[in-house]
Amino acid sequence: MLQPKKTKFRKAQKGRMKGLSQRGHQLSNGMFGIKALDSVFITSRQIEAARIAATRYMKREGQLWIKIFPDKPITKKPLEVRMGKGKGAPEYFVAVTKAGRIMFEVAGVPYDVAKEALRLAAQKLPVKTKFVVARDYEA
Repeated sequence: MLQPKKTKFRKAQKGRMKGLSQRGHQLSNGMFGIKALDSVFITSRQIEAARIAATRYMKREGQLWIKIFPDKPITKKPLEVRMGKGKGAPEYFVAVTKAGRIMFEVAGVPYDVAKEALRLAAQKLPVKTKFVVARDYEA
């Protein structure tokens, strides 16, 4: 008798983030940036915390670009509510970030300042990152 295929269960209806980022994977504005090495949802609060950490270290010199935007609403039903009665209300917003995506870019500051500022920003994010430098950068 044929057995049904066993499948791994995952969260329903959230979608999967397979593969590498098709766009936004190269520096476009700044000389330095941080690139995501995993695929993950990044909340608007995490993006804001990273922005504050980077600008505080740079002492508001230079320029910082945020290359991701939280445009996906994540809904949630209240606690102890019965099944049915429609979809829950939006709880927060996330940016869908695939591997290879440039998340933050910096220009107008020296190499060591940019590296430390983006390291502090990367600590606030739930993803492994890599510090990248533009090809035409000259020390």
